[in-house]
Amino acid sequence: MDKPFIFGVPVEDSHFIGREDEIKRLSANFKYGVNTILISPRRWGKTSLVNKVAAAVGSKKLVVVKTDVFSCRDEYDFYNVFSAALLKQTASKMEEWKDLAKGFIERLTPKLSLSPDPVSDYSVSLGISPKTHTPEEVLNLPEEIAKRKGCHIIMCIDEFQQVGEFPNSLNIQKRMRTVWQHQQNVSYCLYGSKMHMMTNLFQKKSYPFYKFGEMLYLKPIPLKDWTAYISSRFEREKKRISDSLIQKLCENVEYQSSYVQQLAYSTLLLTKKTVTDEILNQAMEDIVDQNSGIFIEQIESLTTYQMNFLRAVLAGVNRGFGEKAVRDNYDLGVPSNITRLKKSLIDKELVEITENGIIIGDPVLRVWLKKVL
Repeated sequence: MDKPFIFGVPVEDSHFIGREDEIKRLSANFKYGVNTILISPRRWGKTSLVNKVAAAVGSKKLVVVKTDVFSCRDEYDFYNVFSAALLKQTASKMEEWKDLAKGFIERLTPKLSLSPDPVSDYSVSLGISPKTHTPEEVLNLPEEIAKRKGCHIIMCIDEFQQVGEFPNSLNIQKRMRTVWQHQQNVSYCLYGSKMHMMTNLFQKKSYPFYKFGEMLYLKPIPLKDWTAYISSRFEREKKRISDSLIQKLCENVEYQSSYVQQLAYSTLLLTKKTVTDEILNQAMEDIVDQNSGIFIEQIESLTTYQMNFLRAVLAGVNRGFGEKAVRDNYDLGVPSNITRLKKSLIDKELVEITENGIIIGDPVLRVWLKKVL
């Protein structure tokens, strides 16, 4: 079934629009073995872009392995997810695993089980531990497999910022960097949904992954691409939306791809023939309500000071939070409180740092907070 709009999951086929420059650049990096770090705010389509390029360039000689390490909580969680994805996506049968990973797989008793993920027919549990393998053995496995297959492997790791949360994280990052930087037959595409954490990992000179690869920053998909796409989807349903209302729709959610798709879908459902301002406004209210459960979870554990900090940002205060007038007006406590408040709210992804100061980066969250605070 071809849905009119897609949101909440990676998009593909006719729902993938724009990104011509990014596709060209990432495709070249994959082909020439250049490590790439994708940086952008949440919901801008990093995963969709990687999937698009992987499908276009993948071959027997250029094998793209994709994995998501969001569930990993420590070093060996990562190694198990990393190795399972590598083995599963470079060989289809256990016998092939044993040939490709000779000397590695023999120390394990892999367990295969049916996966609830409709995209995958089975899942793999390897049981890698400090007793079975050293970190260096696991991290170098892609290079060994690439040599045996006579190919180049691209390891695409989503939610890579989780590595920064592991116990003893800096030492783990040093191990990864030390092994990966010497590999000749493997390159890496690293990306994640927490922009500030990804930026810290790859842009701070004191961190091991500093200058590990090319930083590729995603920009919003331009209005002209959204206009052609949204118009065509409405026309397919025998409905009409003007170019000016498409622009307003995109601006309402600040061109954040997933929200554009969600708002367009809500607008389509409310429209009988032609979209009006009133219909678009109602659709915006609907998606605020639809996301309210998530937003409630995000703020329900906040302290009074944290809530007051959000109120200040909503009121247009973007910097100077330590000034006495600001602290007194919004009851932010003593000056030493400010750094902790910023860090905690950034970590919770409720605010973000930009060149214009502290902002609430999620446009739908911002509307919801104005209603409830």
